[in-house]
Amino acid sequence: MSTSKPQRLRQWLGRHPLRASLRIAALALGVGATAWGLSGLWPAPDQIDRAALPNSNDPSQLAPYPAAPVTLLIIGADADDLRDLSNQAAPKGPANADAVMLARIAADEPLQLLQLPTELGIKTPDSTKPVPLGSLWQRGGTALMADSLREIIGLPNGVPQRYVVVPRRVVRGFIDGLGDLEIALPEAYTSEDRSQGFVVNLQAGRQRLDGDETEQLLRYIETPLDQSNRRSRQRLVIQALVEQLKTPSGFQRIKRVLTGLQTDLDSNLTQFELLSLTAAVMASPAGMQISQLDLEPRANGQPLRQLKQNQTLPLWPN
Repeated sequence: MSTSKPQRLRQWLGRHPLRASLRIAALALGVGATAWGLSGLWPAPDQIDRAALPNSNDPSQLAPYPAAPVTLLIIGADADDLRDLSNQAAPKGPANADAVMLARIAADEPLQLLQLPTELGIKTPDSTKPVPLGSLWQRGGTALMADSLREIIGLPNGVPQRYVVVPRRVVRGFIDGLGDLEIALPEAYTSEDRSQGFVVNLQAGRQRLDGDETEQLLRYIETPLDQSNRRSRQRLVIQALVEQLKTPSGFQRIKRVLTGLQTDLDSNLTQFELLSLTAAVMASPAGMQISQLDLEPRANGQPLRQLKQNQTLPLWPN
């Protein structure tokens, strides 16, 4: 959306474009069978006035809803800007996937989210040992990530239909534009990483967090093996964010916020589709479900986790 076509292609294919291209080619028949129907998910964009701000609290005034549920791959990058050569985080280097989620979005059913464990061990053709799920984006772009999740979870060909990669600056800007999040923190979180110039200083209790404070909560991790607790804190943010999105003030601000941040995202969503999915989230009934995969206990302090055995596919959605 924000980058040139060659840049977006590199981000989609990752560091090993040939390998990712072969995976895509292997799926071409299945994806092609469903791709023709994707255009039918949305009405023609010219049916809405993009310049007009919504004048009511009806989310459909923002954009028409998708005609069928859409599964969106969401990758939270640890880079402040996807165009940066270094993520300026720990460990330093190219941007990593700090959070990976799937969202099933429809206006007439509760929002369903699946948090994926970035520490899940995944076998890849180019590695003799399992690698973390979170590394797949860096290794093969969103194509490799989507392909692997499809196999792990048992999703149909063509699902997820869309993806979005979100850098840290978009998280801060989205919350500052939409409005502070009301979150009850179960405990205080404090840490300082001088190598990154990053400080976490959050007190326990119910409070309103701005974009910078929310980033602190999302990035805080006590030890490298603290990923499960980190996902618990991510859930607090997700729940508060959806609640804020559905408020009258959120409704009035959302179009301006999305328009201002689009250039900092990497996504195969058009502007119209992004507005449509946002409208569907705002209209979705109460009862949002945030699911996780069942994992085996961590073995002897090993950094990688494994799925529980003998599970029936698909693992999600419920």
